[in-house]
Amino acid sequence: MGTVTQLKPRAFKEGDNIAKMRDHADQRINGMRVDRYSWWVSWRELAEYFMPRRYRWLVSPNQAHRGSPMNQRIINETGVIALRVLGAGMMAGITSPGRQWMRLTIDNSALAESQAVKVWLDEVTRRILTIMAESNYYNSLSVMYPDLGLFGSAPTIIYEDYEDVIRCYNPCAGEYFLANSDRLEVDTFAREFTYTMSQIAQRFGVENCSQDVQTAIRTGGAALSREKVICHLIEPNPDYVKGEPGMKGMPYREMYWEQGSSENTFLSMRGFEECPFQAPRWDISGNDAYGRSPGMDALPGNKQLQMEEIRKAQGIDKMVNPPMVADIQMKNQPASMIPGGVTYVSNGANGVGFKPAYEVRPDLQYMIADIQGVEGRIRSCLYYDLFLMISQLDTVRTATEIDARREEKLIQLGPVLERFQNEKLAKDVKRIYAIANRAGLMPPKPAELEGTEFSAEYIGMLAQAQRAVMTSGIERFATFVGQILGVKPEVDDNIDWDQIIHDYADMLAVEPKAIRPYAEVLQMRAKRAQAAAAAQQQAALAGMVEGAKTLGQADVGGGQTALGLMLGTQAVPEAA
Repeated sequence: MGTVTQLKPRAFKEGDNIAKMRDHADQRINGMRVDRYSWWVSWRELAEYFMPRRYRWLVSPNQAHRGSPMNQRIINETGVIALRVLGAGMMAGITSPGRQWMRLTIDNSALAESQAVKVWLDEVTRRILTIMAESNYYNSLSVMYPDLGLFGSAPTIIYEDYEDVIRCYNPCAGEYFLANSDRLEVDTFAREFTYTMSQIAQRFGVENCSQDVQTAIRTGGAALSREKVICHLIEPNPDYVKGEPGMKGMPYREMYWEQGSSENTFLSMRGFEECPFQAPRWDISGNDAYGRSPGMDALPGNKQLQMEEIRKAQGIDKMVNPPMVADIQMKNQPASMIPGGVTYVSNGANGVGFKPAYEVRPDLQYMIADIQGVEGRIRSCLYYDLFLMISQLDTVRTATEIDARREEKLIQLGPVLERFQNEKLAKDVKRIYAIANRAGLMPPKPAELEGTEFSAEYIGMLAQAQRAVMTSGIERFATFVGQILGVKPEVDDNIDWDQIIHDYADMLAVEPKAIRPYAEVLQMRAKRAQAAAAAQQQAALAGMVEGAKTLGQADVGGGQTALGLMLGTQAVPEAA
């Protein structure tokens, strides 16, 4: 697609009066860590029952047990599968890589009819979608959607990139911290993560690293794989002055530094012209910077499900392999538990022999039925029945019934889609456009668009399904009017059919190129009316010519024709 200019990070030292800023950054993260504590604990329980590998309980370097089994709480995988379906369903329904899911538009309807504006918006849309497809943007979204459904928050970072124009990063829950602005929008992002010595040097440059990292690079070998914790902070720039050169003229600033390093330095510091991160939230409450999720709703049922699965397995185990009692004389004697095996017992006075200590006969039918009910509640919490609705139907249904069911279920997801589009997708589109535009990868704006902002219109499957709900009203109205027109044709004067067609096409996200602009439609109608008038005039003239011919051939006597008599060009002969 092209290349972008990479900002080379540099270390900021005492000469830049950086000590105060470094202290601010350390204290900022410490304060955000306190605010996050209750969410951090909640996330741990969610991860244990749904997705253990997307959570960091403690961000510490050089952990040797990262690859160990982590799903010890999960016995029944229903919650895991339902969360996977939720993520895949949102990916396919909102931002499918296989189809166009957004297009750029402007609010000015008069400008929107301009052919130059249409062509520019279409070309910019195509280039933005190409950049997304050729980078890791869609891979990032596939990670983000399950995070959003489980933890309620799923921040991502979009950086400029030499090779792919943009590069996206997904911090794990437990790594990041969020804070709100006065508008209750997330405007501050921080995180703690681990990098090896080699990664630190590659990312920030050896000359910008601490002596510890520089020594490891010089030593090489195993020292390169040793890890350190890196701190990262992105926040609004308090020193921002519009139009100023350098970082002072950037609305956002970013800082990286090595945790616990005694030196008053940063690995890098730079500014951004727009916020480089997005922090979508599933649902919010009050002043919370972190979101609430359907995974939180499904957690009680998932915990119950795991316990019931354990109890069911214990019941089955005691049925097929019960605890046994045996005569004391059989101690240390061979006993067979295999089918067909024989165990010889003495017939002692107590008559115990060799038999189960007690019989366990659980009613598995009711236990399985209850487990299925709990599984259904978990799937419902995670919208499983929305994304796999048709496959869950036990009988064949009509298309009308399926549409009605889908509309009913989309009501629940509507607010989430609106918030996600505002907090994530709209910011992504503007961020990617800004990066590509600075790199010279976007076509110049038409003169009439100078000073006009564009916005993204979402046409993914879920967005279209929501819009399709509105089309049923138009269809019923058009059917009703059509029935009246047969009886009272003059009511057609009340209806603007052109507007109805444009609205209907917009609701179904029909490609704008497929609908002619209204001005062009008027021109076509004017030409058609002129052609009809000309044809009518020509037909009238032809009739006149044919009539004249007939009159010219009609003999009224005395060698005179009817036409000549009418025109007075022939004299009437005198009577004899």
